[in-house]
Amino acid sequence: MLIHPHFDPVAIHLGPLSIRWYGLMYLIAFVLFLALGNYRIRKHPESGWTKTQLDDLLFYGVLGVILGGRLGYVLFYKPSFYFNNPIDIFKIWEGGMAFHGGFLGVLVAMWLYGRKTGRTFFQISDFVAPLVPLGLAAGRLGNFINGELWGRITRPDVPWAMLFRGADVNAEDQLAAQTNPEYYTWLQTYGGLPRHPSQLYQFVLEGLMLFVVLWLYSRKPRQTGQVSAIFLIGYGLCRFIAEFAREPDNFLGLLQFGLSMGQWLSLPMILAGAYLLMVSSRRR
Repeated sequence: MLIHPHFDPVAIHLGPLSIRWYGLMYLIAFVLFLALGNYRIRKHPESGWTKTQLDDLLFYGVLGVILGGRLGYVLFYKPSFYFNNPIDIFKIWEGGMAFHGGFLGVLVAMWLYGRKTGRTFFQISDFVAPLVPLGLAAGRLGNFINGELWGRITRPDVPWAMLFRGADVNAEDQLAAQTNPEYYTWLQTYGGLPRHPSQLYQFVLEGLMLFVVLWLYSRKPRQTGQVSAIFLIGYGLCRFIAEFAREPDNFLGLLQFGLSMGQWLSLPMILAGAYLLMVSSRRR
């Protein structure tokens, strides 16, 4: 049996100040973006990108990620709570960021940057797409360290089944324990049930695997928009699959057709990516 290590959420203590793991993962994501971007600029000078432009683009992207991620969580996941408690929208340190909101924020940021520099939207997004997945991997690693966004219940004999101490024992868990002696033993002994470490699934799928696919695909010249299309399809599929192992938010549960909010938000990405790939492939 694996038990989540229950890491201290604070990575570095500096007297009255503290640096949390999740914030550190954001910093790592931005550093990886710069490192990969500078590497591509050196290897492909014909792209016309410069290090100064990359720094400016990161600044726009950081604003898009933070503002979009927070507003996405507010609007997609808990709108009624935040409409009744608007001051809590600004309490980012309490958690609550949504990838799909951050994604929309980055789209707006790239559009604004394109207007400033005279580049088209897809020229920017094709350059950015391969630089993103490793940052997503860092974010999922931060979720695992924090012991949050754990997975759904799985069989006790699964070798990587894990006990998350912070996981709530809801009515569904109690019912599972009543109908399965192994679950009952886990619940009585450890106070919880075996779960998928879904954060690590997403770390591998949305982070490492998507990075390899995009990095290799973008090494050759592609029609404008094709790299962006592969990102949309790839992330949407990886997230959709991983959500089957991830516990849905307790204040939402599963929605229509037994799909989670994350899956419903991923479907438009897949469809948009497929359409973009079809359209861009027809261009001369």
